[in-house]
Amino acid sequence: MNILSHKSPTFAADLLTLDRRHIPTPELMAYVGNIIDTVRSGGDKAVADFANQFDHASLSPDSLAVPPDVVAAAAKSVPSNVKKALKASCRNVIAFAKRSLRKGWHMKNEQGAVVGESYQPFQRVGIYVPGGTAPLISTVIMTVTLAKAAGVPEIVVCSPCGPDGRINDAMLYALQLAGATEIYRIGGAHAIAALTFGTESIRPVDKIMGPGNKFVVEAKRQLFGAVAIDLLPGPSEIMVLADDSARPDFIAADLLAQAEHGRDSKVLLATPSLKLLRAVEKEVARLLELLPRADIARASLESGGFLVHIKDLAQGVAIANAWAPEHLSLVVRNDRKLIPLIRTSGAIFVGNYSPVAAGDFLAGPSHTLPTGGAGKSFPGLTVDQFQRRTSIVRLNRSALRKSEPFISTFSEIEGLAAHGLSASIRANS
Repeated sequence: MNILSHKSPTFAADLLTLDRRHIPTPELMAYVGNIIDTVRSGGDKAVADFANQFDHASLSPDSLAVPPDVVAAAAKSVPSNVKKALKASCRNVIAFAKRSLRKGWHMKNEQGAVVGESYQPFQRVGIYVPGGTAPLISTVIMTVTLAKAAGVPEIVVCSPCGPDGRINDAMLYALQLAGATEIYRIGGAHAIAALTFGTESIRPVDKIMGPGNKFVVEAKRQLFGAVAIDLLPGPSEIMVLADDSARPDFIAADLLAQAEHGRDSKVLLATPSLKLLRAVEKEVARLLELLPRADIARASLESGGFLVHIKDLAQGVAIANAWAPEHLSLVVRNDRKLIPLIRTSGAIFVGNYSPVAAGDFLAGPSHTLPTGGAGKSFPGLTVDQFQRRTSIVRLNRSALRKSEPFISTFSEIEGLAAHGLSASIRANS
């Protein structure tokens, strides 16, 4: 891991590397742009070709969808303890989502016009669920369940298959449980393009949600506007801000939990306690040897792991706001004082006994969160992002007559005479 210290003369310059914004490289932009253009013109055949190229599958253009009987058969093979865990997670996510659903409202303004908002679910959404080196079954619960809770009638899911053309049985069961209505065995930027433009077999969606690798995130960024996009959730990351009240083995385990996601994961510990920093470094080395995915985690730690010795917690808060971590583990004595000062983190996990894994799998809020510095502009995924907001305006004659002088004034100063006429012709009739 990379060690940075506030006592180093280069510390100020080192911190600049932690002040992130989500800006893709020109090479990534061009590469993904080519995939998008190819799918837009080539349809199902292009999608199948990319799936075979990237996932080493043998899909034909007419075999992108997962048939309902395959989903039903997969559910029968899932162990009861897995089903129990998925159902528990679903219950928590739905309960949290119902608290977050937006409801219509109305009021009268100063002139007596009735104004308000109405909320309806999107009619057709696309959800990306990563597969790759680890089938992220929990992501199904943290995305599809929200769409179902919001009342979305058509929930389309894309997830990459293995070389055998299959999707993990537990994932298929989770998709059925959470409410997916269509499932396609495709991943990557080509899946995002297919959801956006549609193909011969995949109808386009109104909005795309879900995390993915850098290619998926860049495709979502490029297609923003052609389709609604939730946020930019990419490779996993965590920052731990801790004082000497923290357990070094707990911190090490949290760092490794995110590092094992992939070689491009990012992990960071910031602490004013040099003793804690050194203890965490030792615990990471010890626990790393116990992990089946140690090679992946080790590569992540070498390229994107930081141990930062800070002057004080105020400096740690500044680093957190600059780095904008997906997950922030806050293990300090005065956490209630610091929480309001943290403005860019996707989610905050408070205290020694709040592992990020609780949020990943079970707690209730969605684990789909902004990464790569995107937390400066985007929040995490919430159920209201599956709802459309519509403004409602209703004036009677009395309200219009009280409003007309102000409307006329605006129309005069902006040089838009018909605007004023549309009000005065009614008010004076």
